[in-house]
Amino acid sequence: MAIQIIKANDYEELSALACKKIADIITQNPSAVLGLATGSTPVGLYKKLIESYQKENLSFKEVRTVNLDEYIGLPKNHPNSYHTFMKNIFFSQIDILESNTHIPDGTATDLEEEGLSYERLIQALGGIDLQILGIGHNGHIGFNEPGTSFHEQTHLVELTDSTRKANARFFPSLNDVPKQAITMGIGTILKSKEILLLASGSSKADAVKQLLSGEVSIDFPASALKNHPSVALVADKEALSLM
Repeated sequence: MAIQIIKANDYEELSALACKKIADIITQNPSAVLGLATGSTPVGLYKKLIESYQKENLSFKEVRTVNLDEYIGLPKNHPNSYHTFMKNIFFSQIDILESNTHIPDGTATDLEEEGLSYERLIQALGGIDLQILGIGHNGHIGFNEPGTSFHEQTHLVELTDSTRKANARFFPSLNDVPKQAITMGIGTILKSKEILLLASGSSKADAVKQLLSGEVSIDFPASALKNHPSVALVADKEALSLM
């Protein structure tokens, strides 16, 4: 299936377009299951959703969320955990119930069981209605690095040097960036009913070009999205500059 391309002039418009898409889904289905992402790209989207909650009465009271991933070894209250990121950036500023928010546990003693349990949770929620994704420079989605099977479910991953370096800006130093994470697999992501992929800035232009014009290959994980029936790419001019 062809990926639908939604062009934005800049990051601000990209965030607004993504917000409208999610607000429409929640309006139609107040108890929608949203798959959420971390990193810098979706921050603007979360700000717009908070504004919609504050100014337009968009309620998250019945919404359920499942996050893509979490670092291994970071407790939930660690300043660099994705639990803390989501709480500070988004959850604490809307009316969502904490019991309806779900993030893999990076401190689980049995990580294989944690992966299986996360899959069971997603199934129990009825599946993901809309999954938000960013795209890494090497095409990774979630923490699924090149070479990951398209059938993989929630699993433990070794983070590549390039991914750790890209995330080092959030940590005191590169040495503080965990070497492993637990992530929804590509197979899990592809089961989502709809996927919203966000790409902003010239640094993502190569990845966007590879996604849209390259072959489907496990060497470029995001290419798996071409096998999904409903994917929208919201990208700004800079991210689309090589197309």
